Amino acid sequence: MPTTLVEIPGVVEDSPRKRWTRAEYEEFAESTVLAGQKLELVEGDLIDKMGKKRPHSNPLEKLNRWLLGVFGDFVNREVPIDVAPEDNPTSEPEPDLIVLNREYTEFESQNPGPDDLRLVIEISDSRLSYDLRTKADLYARAGIVEYWVLDVIGRRMIVHRDPGNGRYQSVVAYGEDEKISCLAAPQAELRVGDTFPAPKEKGSK
Repeated sequence: MPTTLVEIPGVVEDSPRKRWTRAEYEEFAESTVLAGQKLELVEGDLIDKMGKKRPHSNPLEKLNRWLLGVFGDFVNREVPIDVAPEDNPTSEPEPDLIVLNREYTEFESQNPGPDDLRLVIEISDSRLSYDLRTKADLYARAGIVEYWVLDVIGRRMIVHRDPGNGRYQSVVAYGEDEKISCLAAPQAELRVGDTFPAPKEKGSK
C-alpha cells in the first residue's frame, strides 16, 4: 500500500555562487552561445538539466503518452512556468511534464501560472533530494495543487498534494505494483511500474 513519506533525503550544500534574476538570465542567454546546453532558473541558481539519458527519457516518454491519452492537448513537456509572485524574479522552472487547464496553444506569449496547472511532474534519476525539497517547496509556495516525482532509482512515484504554509501537507510514495490517479482525472489509473523497464532477472546481463 502507499506509504506516507516522512524522511526526505538531505541536500548537500554547494559553495556560494551567484544568484541570478530572470532579467539577468534572459540577457545572458541572448548574448551567449550555450552550445545546446539546457538550463533552468530555480531560486537564483542556473541548473544544468543535462542531456536526457535512457533512465530519464524512457519513463518521460511513457508518462507523456499516458497523459496524452488522458488529457490530450492539455499536456506540455519541458516548458517554463511561473510560480509564486515572490519567487518569480529568481525562478523560472521547467518541469518535465505539466497538465494545463486549457490547451497549451493558448500560452504563446506567456508562461502558464499556478492557476493554469492541474499537475506538475519531474522525472528524477539523479537529483531526487533536489526534486523532493527545493522543487517541492517552490511548487508548494505557488499553490500548485498536485506534484509528482517519479523516482527512477527507487522505482516509485511520490505524490505531493494539499499545498499550505509553503509545504505540501500530503506526501505519499506509491510502489511500482500500485496504481495512482491524479486529482484532475480520478477515473484514469496508472500502474507505477508501467513507467519503468522490466527489472532484470538475476543472472541476466
